[in-house]
Amino acid sequence: MANFETVEVTTDVLICGGGMAACGAAVEASYWAKKNGLKVTVVDKAAMDRSGAVAMGLSAINQYVDVNTGKNTLKDYCDYVRNDLMGITREDLVTNIARHVDSSVHLFEKWGLPIWKDADGNFVHEGRWQLMINGESYKVIVAEAAKNALTAAGGEYFERVFIVEPLMDGDKCVGAVGFSTRENKFYVFKAKAVLATMGGAVHVFKPRSTGEGLGRSWYPPFNSGASAYFTLKAGAEMTCQEVRFIPVRFKDAYGPVGAWFLLFKSRATNGLGENYMQTRRDELQNWKPYGLVKPVPANLRNWLMMLDVMEGKGPILMRTEEAIAKIADEETDPKARKKKLKELESEAWEDFLDMTISQAILWAATNTAPEEKPSEIAACEPYFIGSHSGASGAWVSGPEDLAPKEYFWGYANMTTVNGLFAAGDASGASSHKFSSGSHAEGRIAGKAACAYAVDNSAAPNVDMAKVEELKKTILAPLDLFEANKGYSTDQDTNPNYIRPKQFMFRLQKIMDEYAGGVSTSFTTSKPLLEKGIELIGMLHEDAPSLGAEGLHELMRCWENVHRSWQAESHIRTMLFRDETRWPGYYFRADCPTMKEDWLAFANCKWDPASGKWEMIKRDVKYLTQ
Repeated sequence: MANFETVEVTTDVLICGGGMAACGAAVEASYWAKKNGLKVTVVDKAAMDRSGAVAMGLSAINQYVDVNTGKNTLKDYCDYVRNDLMGITREDLVTNIARHVDSSVHLFEKWGLPIWKDADGNFVHEGRWQLMINGESYKVIVAEAAKNALTAAGGEYFERVFIVEPLMDGDKCVGAVGFSTRENKFYVFKAKAVLATMGGAVHVFKPRSTGEGLGRSWYPPFNSGASAYFTLKAGAEMTCQEVRFIPVRFKDAYGPVGAWFLLFKSRATNGLGENYMQTRRDELQNWKPYGLVKPVPANLRNWLMMLDVMEGKGPILMRTEEAIAKIADEETDPKARKKKLKELESEAWEDFLDMTISQAILWAATNTAPEEKPSEIAACEPYFIGSHSGASGAWVSGPEDLAPKEYFWGYANMTTVNGLFAAGDASGASSHKFSSGSHAEGRIAGKAACAYAVDNSAAPNVDMAKVEELKKTILAPLDLFEANKGYSTDQDTNPNYIRPKQFMFRLQKIMDEYAGGVSTSFTTSKPLLEKGIELIGMLHEDAPSLGAEGLHELMRCWENVHRSWQAESHIRTMLFRDETRWPGYYFRADCPTMKEDWLAFANCKWDPASGKWEMIKRDVKYLTQ
């Protein structure tokens, strides 16, 4: 076995991840840990300053309920989320986040985040729930506060450590194991409470961008399904695994469209100049009552666009030139109009430079001036993300004061596994929390994890013999590559091991062709899904043949194993839900309509003892019932 030092770390609360939810958890857990004599440890596979979905920066905060001004209520936000997810949402979780999210945003400003203000000193809204920010250093600012809180409470922070597996004591999670991506060290973290905040998943499906664009995606490419894998392997019940998210973005570089639609009031048209939201409006009648609400759900907006594309009416164009001209024309003075045009042009470029620099580069490379001509937009490949317009993640307990009895089992945001909590992209059925809501949910879960650690104060019981087995399994790709690399002249082509990139390509091909990817216009069916499960099973059988040349490739091996588990849970749940509820995210050709008896959660669970999957149908309980 590869020669790795084993490093044991004992703590009270273990936070796995480094994104917005982890930062929120670190701040809140550190506060309660200091009061209760607990130790908090954060472990991130990256570096917290630039870790997670906000890593590159962000041009807007997408969840600010603005409760204090009285303009919106918690119910307003809950109604918006329920309608956008076509009725499938945990209102107790959504409301719990919504009532705390504004305080997270106020903390961001206190810590130094520049939020746009108008002449009266009020926040500038991009839309009803969105605030405009200068966010190129958003994550750096939030991470600094998290690390300061940890230091003040005597906590620990480990970066560049990749968490692979949960540690279990019967039905209780008592820690995690992983390895350094910089040193030959194998880490064993023992904890009374564990919080999963390791993000969602990208590159499960074949991306639109290939060749020189390989790796280009809307969601960060380093998010590889670690949260779903961790909670599944612990035996936690999962929810909404069928709800993948397909955002519409500027084509090829995945630049954001939100500012153009909401702030600039731009419209999108097909290649014939038709506004598909108008010409296809009658289609919304087929998806009542959700097709008739305002705003139209994101998946249905996608669907109307996709219908045009499938009829050959593309490309789809964002009419940037119209939007800029319309705003500038409000200025009647020629000098004022010229100045306004310059400001709008600057804001258009800044929107990309804040968060998707590659889109600005693509504009420059293709001689695109947004004030002169439109830009192409397109539906991306599917992503698994519980914090945006998707909802996949663990089935977690709601708060005691809000949750129906079926949704509460002791501690807010605890999964169905004792001692294992989830927040951000790791928790399901509570979409539209975005960055600020993920931070707030991290705070909620961090506090609850501390309460659990106080109530369950016995030292974690870790079977070190089991740890040694895990160590051998996790490091096996290094041994396999080293033993067999000389059997071929090209190390990428070898009969005794699979390189992680080839494993990923195989996974993406399966998902693209059988689970409704880009090449099938996001369409699938029962026979296709059943074939997909068969092929995923073969992929799992070949996973022990993954080979790694070094630490970085070892990480890539396990990232792709994690992705394959996210993929299987997705296929199984799509097959279980016997309807099409989210056209525009995926379409079941054999079940092309919504069904009343499927206004329900489609949940799944993998049994660590038997290795078998269980599919579970759960009732949707609204707070108004």
